[in-house]
Amino acid sequence: MAAVQVSDVIVPEVFTPYLQQRTTEKTNIIDSGVLVLSPVISGLLAGGGQTFQVPSFQDLDASDATGGENVASDTLADIQTASFESGTPTDANRGDSTPAKIGSSREVAARLVRNKSWSAMNLTAELAGADPMAAIGGRVANYWRRRYQSLFVSTFKGVLADNAAAPGGSDTHTQNDLTNDISGGSFTDGVTNFGADAVEDTLLTMGDSMNDLGAMLVHSVVYTRMKKLNLIDFIPDARGETNIEVYRGMRVIVDDAMPRTGSVYDTWFFGQGAAQFGEATHDRPVAVHTEELAGNGDGQEVLTTRKVIGIHPTGHAFIQGSIPDGGPANSDIETAANWSRRLPERKMIKFARLVTREA
Repeated sequence: MAAVQVSDVIVPEVFTPYLQQRTTEKTNIIDSGVLVLSPVISGLLAGGGQTFQVPSFQDLDASDATGGENVASDTLADIQTASFESGTPTDANRGDSTPAKIGSSREVAARLVRNKSWSAMNLTAELAGADPMAAIGGRVANYWRRRYQSLFVSTFKGVLADNAAAPGGSDTHTQNDLTNDISGGSFTDGVTNFGADAVEDTLLTMGDSMNDLGAMLVHSVVYTRMKKLNLIDFIPDARGETNIEVYRGMRVIVDDAMPRTGSVYDTWFFGQGAAQFGEATHDRPVAVHTEELAGNGDGQEVLTTRKVIGIHPTGHAFIQGSIPDGGPANSDIETAANWSRRLPERKMIKFARLVTREA
């Protein structure tokens, strides 16, 4: 029986949009609203440079510390004075208010250029007599989906590492203000493990903005604890085709890529737009080539896919001094010194972490 080769079915111009669609469709983090597909980030990635600035406006200051709003007054008597009549009135002697201004922050995102290749020799037997486009496309898309989620986790590992360090320079954070750690030194059931009270204390780090957090990312061990406590509800999706798992109105996303050290686990809570995702088209996003001398001269086909992406945690700047040509590696992204928080108020960062010890 004839075997179907990769080059028989992979036409790069056709396969590229197909792959991009399948990758995005199957990413739970994007579907949940946690990782927002940003046209701004995608547009910046289409340009040059290893990093690029992401300008943002801060909220209007409504604190009493700045004097609050003005109290209206009738200043006509004040400006009808000898000093007024003898010269040009100033704002001070006219009683004019001084307009406030909106603050801005200069965030910085990094370009990530990644690629992965597969040998056709390993695929041929599986593809023979099947739908090769669906088989290859499904597997490649799923690979990149997992890699995107891994990059997402690495990004927030870096954010948390920075948050655990003392702030310096233009970094505006309060040390560990994103984290509620109840893991303790040893396991105590009902004290160090996941529970409703621990979640409420974690959400409280957001103050009166706690309800802005609408999704949670958990390890399967923590997820199992939630199920044993009967904490998970199921609601139908918009089309009634499947049930969505929620806790306290927050969507539950299970991923064993979540950080853990032994029996100590992270649970992360996100608000919509906590991170932004962008993707640009590589000059040659998909390529198929033949290694004629491989297989003792029988030949080998290789499928290569290439990605240009950016994952930016809102409110932060990536500040690595020396960046590799293809962008930072995951280990660079996880390094505390390579991040700086640029939004000063805790509530502006739509993210919180709970650390528990499960056994």
